[in-house]
Amino acid sequence: MDEILEILEQDARVGAEEIAKLIKQDTKTVSKKIKKFEKDGVILGYKAVINKELIGSCENELRALIEVKVVPQKNLGFDHIAERIFQFREVTSCYLVSGTYDLLLVVEGKDMHTISNFVAEKLSPMENVRGTVTHFLLKKYKEDGVVLKHRDENKRITISY
Repeated sequence: MDEILEILEQDARVGAEEIAKLIKQDTKTVSKKIKKFEKDGVILGYKAVINKELIGSCENELRALIEVKVVPQKNLGFDHIAERIFQFREVTSCYLVSGTYDLLLVVEGKDMHTISNFVAEKLSPMENVRGTVTHFLLKKYKEDGVVLKHRDENKRITISY
């Protein structure tokens, strides 16, 4: 992978000037390359990894991984059904995977009821969906390569016998 992309993938806040110093290139050249990556769709966006636990965010606070078994459509394969599924606003990520299930979804909702309604009313009734398994995420330790710090919780008392 290009050095510029590697640097931006680790920290999107690094400016063209700093990248130029790191890779010993001209700032103008680096800026042009970044603009080209953006134009060509290589760089799709920039985002911050937010530890919502520390800010007390309640919106979309529950995440689930949903394994989906589908029947691929003739001449369309998995792509067509995946595109229909990832259009739902609840779906934040959609992957084709190997194994027992075909698609892996990351779904967000404000509570368990919202996610279960999504599965029952939108996902499961779809024509090519043959089965689902939902795993609710209970605690996040690391996201996108970033270790998340957690609030100090009441420590359990050590009991020994």
